[in-house]
Amino acid sequence: MSHDLYDIPLRSIDGAQQSLGRFKGKVLLVVNVASKCGLTPQYEGLEKLYERKSAEGLEVLGFPANDFMGQEPGSEAEIKDFCTLTYDVKFPLFSKISVVGENKHPLYRALTQAVPNATGEGPMRARLKGYGIEANPIPEVQWNFEKFLIGRDGRVAARFTPDVTADDPRLLQAIDAELAKPV
Repeated sequence: MSHDLYDIPLRSIDGAQQSLGRFKGKVLLVVNVASKCGLTPQYEGLEKLYERKSAEGLEVLGFPANDFMGQEPGSEAEIKDFCTLTYDVKFPLFSKISVVGENKHPLYRALTQAVPNATGEGPMRARLKGYGIEANPIPEVQWNFEKFLIGRDGRVAARFTPDVTADDPRLLQAIDAELAKPV
């Protein structure tokens, strides 16, 4: 599994071909992001987390996705401008992908297979239901801002529901545990 994640072809938000291989040896927090979601303010917390922990080896990686009620309609350029101008995002952003369904990107196929259940399960699903939205069944990504934690060894260490924010103790403990492991 670990080699698979590092080898999956990706594109940066600027269109450059790359893979997670360039982040080998680091702890990765992979997040599907959106600009027009009720959870969009999480960009701020994710950027603060990135600034606080990047020197220790954490990379926050944003993957824009338009899978949930059209909440990421913009082009890559518009998404990049929004993130930079609104939230001063400096963590790496990638090109827009699909994180659910038939067109699910191979990275998200691997992530959801590796860890089907998310920490924090329940409240977000209930909130969506309150809005008349049926959340995707497990193991699918529930909504924007779901988080996958990949350890230095390239294995998926944990998964967190969209409403687990960047300052949530459960997320921070998991990140610190992975950062404490040797490279």
